[in-house]
Amino acid sequence: MKVSLASFRDADREEFDWGTIHWLVSGKLGSSDSMTFGKVIIKVGQANPHHGHSNCDEILHLLSGRLEHSAGDEVLRMEPGDTMSIPKGVVHNAKAVGDEDAVMVIAFSSAHRETIGES
Repeated sequence: MKVSLASFRDADREEFDWGTIHWLVSGKLGSSDSMTFGKVIIKVGQANPHHGHSNCDEILHLLSGRLEHSAGDEVLRMEPGDTMSIPKGVVHNAKAVGDEDAVMVIAFSSAHRETIGES
């Protein structure tokens, strides 16, 4: 695999009622054999569905906004600059709280992440 540059304007964009995912690096995109990376925006007051990843860990880093993030039996409050590590198989979701959208970057330990649960 060679070095690649992912332009945000060319990201593989997925729109949902709750927000948007911009996929920048993945096996599907042909830019990595071992990781997936993207940017997520969750609209204020909205939450992504509960889900887990059967084949990879996830790291989430909050850039702006605030989140209530459920992971397993815990609910963790995230502030800008906080980073969460979510082990493979842990069911989780995030809700944007406060007065602005939550903007984060996410990384997965697989180029072909699998999602279980709602999408």
